Amino acid sequence: MDTLDKTDRRILQLLQQDARLNTKEIAHRIGLSVTPTYERLKKIEKSGVIKSYVTLLEGDKVGKTLMAFCNVSLQLHSQPLIKKFEAAIAGMTEVMECYHVAGTYDYLLKVVVDDMRRYQHFLTNKLAAIENIGQVHSSFVMTEIKHTTAIELL
Repeated sequence: MDTLDKTDRRILQLLQQDARLNTKEIAHRIGLSVTPTYERLKKIEKSGVIKSYVTLLEGDKVGKTLMAFCNVSLQLHSQPLIKKFEAAIAGMTEVMECYHVAGTYDYLLKVVVDDMRRYQHFLTNKLAAIENIGQVHSSFVMTEIKHTTAIELL
């Protein structure tokens, strides 16, 4: 998909607010009939603009009360070691997000676990077990001020 027009962006904005909206509800809100809305949505999905439809959970309500941001530096930066690190991180369920970053550290991890004991277990038995870890610095979230998954489109 080369470009998103205003209507496509409106569809995406609505879905970012509530992915449970059906085609009929979207059509009503954007002022089109169901068929062209359906066709636009399918075209957007086929283009890969929409990665997936998910349900977002409230961590505290499911026993995941500790969120930490973990900065990781690697000792060496060879391609095989980087790929091993990234593969290991991809398999860790505690890691919600992982970014390869520029700056003081090489990676930024968002880690969500039950409590400090579980974080210590994650740190010592999983993260530290990965070959080539140089330095780890953890920051713990005290209060979440803003959390959104929506990308501004309009």
